[in-house]
Amino acid sequence: MDVYEEFNALDEGIEPGGLRNKDDIKVLICYLLRTVDTSITREQIGNIMQDQGIANYFEAMDAVSDLLSNGSIVSNFVDEKECLEVTSIGKEAVAEVERDLPKTVREKAVKSALRFITLERNERENEVKIEPCDGGYEISFALKDKDTALMKLAMFVGDRDQAEKLKNNFLEDPARVYGSILASLMID
Repeated sequence: MDVYEEFNALDEGIEPGGLRNKDDIKVLICYLLRTVDTSITREQIGNIMQDQGIANYFEAMDAVSDLLSNGSIVSNFVDEKECLEVTSIGKEAVAEVERDLPKTVREKAVKSALRFITLERNERENEVKIEPCDGGYEISFALKDKDTALMKLAMFVGDRDQAEKLKNNFLEDPARVYGSILASLMID
């Protein structure tokens, strides 16, 4: 096989072992949609590919468009967001060739997908507000269980970068933050 056929995708931002073939990127997208079996947006596909340096963002977006065109995936609107879903055509195609993708790439992609899905759910179910105030920013957190606020916390930080870091760390695992605060306060 000619090396130019094997590597026909842009490789900017791709880590060693990442995908450099357009067909492999399409297979991985179908594999992800089938394996994760939940709503995934185009934006999340791009984030998943970039997060671990799996594939070039633009190549991933082109692959999504190609898959939509050939009927391997479809888009539906869920809560006013365009979500992608693999069709039976895409499932059949990926079943035949998924083993051709490196196992590490498949595992990284699924792990990254689950992380982004969890982050989105945590952001939707909890509240984090960042507001400028004298000399810095106030960041407020609210951990919720349906309509009940289990925790409300407000903090002052010196700059926007610190506030964003706190927000992101909270959204990674709000229950862990809540548990840590509760454990610290319950000490006799």
